[in-house]
Amino acid sequence: MNIETLQEYCLSKPGAEETLPFGPDTLVYKINGKVFLLVGLESNPLQFNVKCDPDTALELREEYPCVLPGYHMNKKHWNTIIVDGSVAMATLKQWIDWSYDLVKGKPKAKKK
Repeated sequence: MNIETLQEYCLSKPGAEETLPFGPDTLVYKINGKVFLLVGLESNPLQFNVKCDPDTALELREEYPCVLPGYHMNKKHWNTIIVDGSVAMATLKQWIDWSYDLVKGKPKAKKK
């Protein structure tokens, strides 16, 4: 996975938007105004932050050396993924999907 593939995948998610709230070097992907992925454009190798269920976040860190506590994020809920070729692209996409789904959440019930 490279930055272009990552951008395309994130923007393919329904309602996703790409923003630059922290300056020109950090892309932030949001759904419903909430962040589901951050990526530094200058990172080499590519690395990105995704939100994760706290228990799953710990399990992934134990299983995969390329998964670290979220850099500059709440380490209970965020992981940093280093794209070093050790994890298949399908797995990386699954982690992005989990983050997107977690942040998107369930639609709020309308008040009567």
